[in-house]
Amino acid sequence: MSLENDLADFTPTQNTYLTIGVFDGVHLGHKALLAELITRAKQKSMQSGVITFKQHPRKVINPCNELQFLTNTQLKIKLIKDEGVDFVIPLTFTKEIAAISATGFISLLQKKLKMQGLIVGPDFALGNARKGDISFLQNLAQSMNFEFSTIPFLKNSVGTISSTAIRNALAAGDMEKACHLLGRYFSIEGEVIQGTGTGKKIGFPTANLYVDAEQALPLEGIYATRTGFDGQSYDSVTFIGKRVTFGDTRRTIETHLINYNEDLYHKNLKIDIIYRLRSEIRFDTADQLAKQIGRDVIAAKNYLNNPDGK
Repeated sequence: MSLENDLADFTPTQNTYLTIGVFDGVHLGHKALLAELITRAKQKSMQSGVITFKQHPRKVINPCNELQFLTNTQLKIKLIKDEGVDFVIPLTFTKEIAAISATGFISLLQKKLKMQGLIVGPDFALGNARKGDISFLQNLAQSMNFEFSTIPFLKNSVGTISSTAIRNALAAGDMEKACHLLGRYFSIEGEVIQGTGTGKKIGFPTANLYVDAEQALPLEGIYATRTGFDGQSYDSVTFIGKRVTFGDTRRTIETHLINYNEDLYHKNLKIDIIYRLRSEIRFDTADQLAKQIGRDVIAAKNYLNNPDGK
């Protein structure tokens, strides 16, 4: 599908003020940008809109890039809409779109979306070979008669907020830092699939979660989590890694819902990953594993009920 067709799916009722970006994670920096977008659009009596991408441009341009996403498209759109923008258009990023010049892209936005204003982050660049950088767009705004502005990087007590910083926090298993950067707990979503039944046999039934292979995950280990489905939320312990005790080298996500024993097959779960309890351990027997899981459950309950005390 062409860019022009993608944009034709939405017809604005008035002039628009837009922002463009991947918005992976929809973190606090993104939220600051969206808040400024909404403010400016209201001041100008325009609709506020977000142009984002279903695929990360870097992955399309370089398929060997191993970049993993923090939020899938569905969750990303929901989080953006929750901030109060008038509309979100998720584009299918292709090499054909990557080849469009910055001037050509802006021209389409003006033609199809009545764009009269554009606000972006400080490292934004648009168009073929990213030639449409901030300086280029400032000059283009004058010649094509639209308002253009940027906002600076947002910083807080844990540093500069960015999707890269969040990925680094996940890689270190530092869920508290990830939370401070996101403004919420990092979460994963997926459908419960058939497992081996080992957890049930040792007294701790688990739900095995299927997630996209390109979903970013925290460092392998055991985590205190909260698992939600059907409008309910449960304290839980979640394992992320390889089941080395049983010789399984596949990436696995298993969550044990504390004080819940019903069948979860084919349920869609959302797991908030809150705190890393420990690294993965290889046990000689299933009994040793069961005893450790019992200790993990106690540790998770203690943390979730008293996060400041740890």
